[in-house]
Amino acid sequence: MNAPLAERIRPKNLDDYLSQKHLVGTNGAITAQLSTQMIPSMIFWGPPGTGKTTLATLIAEQTKRPFYMLSAIDSGVAAVREVIAKAKQSNSLFSNKNPILFIDEIHRFSKSQQDSLLKAVEKGWVTLFGATTENPSFEVIPALLSRCQVYILESFSKDDLETLLKRAITKDEILSKKKVNLNETEALLKLSGGDARKLLNMLELVILSEKEETVTITNKMVMQKVQKNTVLYDKTGEQHYDIISAFVKSIRGSDPNAAIYWLARMVEGGEDLKFIARRLVILASEDIGNANPTALVLANTTFQAVITIGFPEARIILSQCVIYLATSPKSNASYLAIKKAQKLVQETGDLSVPLAIRNAPTKLMKDLGYGKEYQYAHDFKGNFANQEFLPKEIQGTTFYNPGNNTKENSFRVYLKSLWKGKYNY
Repeated sequence: MNAPLAERIRPKNLDDYLSQKHLVGTNGAITAQLSTQMIPSMIFWGPPGTGKTTLATLIAEQTKRPFYMLSAIDSGVAAVREVIAKAKQSNSLFSNKNPILFIDEIHRFSKSQQDSLLKAVEKGWVTLFGATTENPSFEVIPALLSRCQVYILESFSKDDLETLLKRAITKDEILSKKKVNLNETEALLKLSGGDARKLLNMLELVILSEKEETVTITNKMVMQKVQKNTVLYDKTGEQHYDIISAFVKSIRGSDPNAAIYWLARMVEGGEDLKFIARRLVILASEDIGNANPTALVLANTTFQAVITIGFPEARIILSQCVIYLATSPKSNASYLAIKKAQKLVQETGDLSVPLAIRNAPTKLMKDLGYGKEYQYAHDFKGNFANQEFLPKEIQGTTFYNPGNNTKENSFRVYLKSLWKGKYNY
C-alpha cells in the first residue's frame, strides 16, 4: 500500500524545506546552531501541517544523530522510559552527539509523563524535540519548558502552498504519471486552511479520483470532490474561527441557548476543551467585567476544572459556566479603559511620574523631593486624599467610564462622591 502523498514528498534536506526562513533560512536561529552542531532541546509550536515533524527529522539527519520518535497520543510513561534507555545505549558518552527524542503532540502528555523526561534532558542522555499545536506555556511543565528553546512555526504562505502543489504534481512518482493542469488553486488553499498535509491529501484525492490521464483542476471540481469529504467541524480551518466567533458573540449577546448550541458543536467536533475554557476567561473580563466580578472567578475556576477533569465530564462544567456568563449583566468598560490608556501612552510616550508619588529609597531621592508631598490615603477621612496621580500633561483624563449596570452604577456614585466633578462621573 502506498504511503500518503505528504509522506512520499517529504523533503530530504533543509534546502527543500519550505517556509520557516526565520528558523532555517540564511540567518535563521536553527541554521546558526547547525553550523556549530550544538543542538539544544527544542519545542516546535505551530498550527498543524507546518512541518514540525519534518524539521525535527531533517535536523537529526543533518547532525547525524540517532532519532527516536514517540507520539503522545499512544505512548505512556513506560514507553518513554524504554526509548530513553535505548537512547542512552546508542550514544551516551558524547554530549554533542546525544540522540534526539522527538515527541509529537507533546501537549497531550500528562504531568507525570513530562516528569519522566526531565532527568534524561538534564543529564544530556537525549536532546528533546517536542511538537505542539498548543501554547507550550500552558501545556508543558515549567521545569521541562525552561530546558528547551521554543520555536514558533508559522502557517505556510500562499506562495509556499502553491509551490508545494507544483512540486507534488511534478516530483511524486504516482501523480507525475498523469498530466495535471493546475488551473485554479483557491479552493484547495481555502479548504486546507494553511495545513500542508491536508492540502496534499486533498490534491491526491482529486487527482486519483479521475480515471483520465489528463486532469484539469478547477475550484468547482475541488469543491465537488473534496467538500463532501470534509468533516463537520474543522478544528484548524475557517470553520474553527467561525464557530468560536459565533460562540463568543452568543454569550456577549446574552443568548444562553445559542451559546450552548455552539458549545455542543465544538464539543462534538473534538475541539480542545482548554481552548474553549481560555476563551471564557477572556470573555468574562472583556464582556462582563465589573458588571459581575464573580464571572471571572467562575470562568477561571472552570478552566482549572477542565484541566483536572478532562473529557467527557468537563463538558458539563463548561455548560454551567457558559450559561452563567450568557445570563450575566454585560460591561466592556474595563476593556475600553485599558484600550484608551494604551492609545494615549502610544501617543504621549514616557511621561514623568509626579514627584509626590515617586519611590524614595535613598537620601538623595528624598532630598530631591521624591515622595515628599504624598498624602497617605488612610490618614484622611473616608480613606481618601484628593491628590493627583496622573502625569501633569494628562491630568483629568477619564479612562474608566462605568457601565450602565447595577454594580458599576454603584461605582459611579462612589467615584462621583470622591472626585466631585473631576472625572465627569
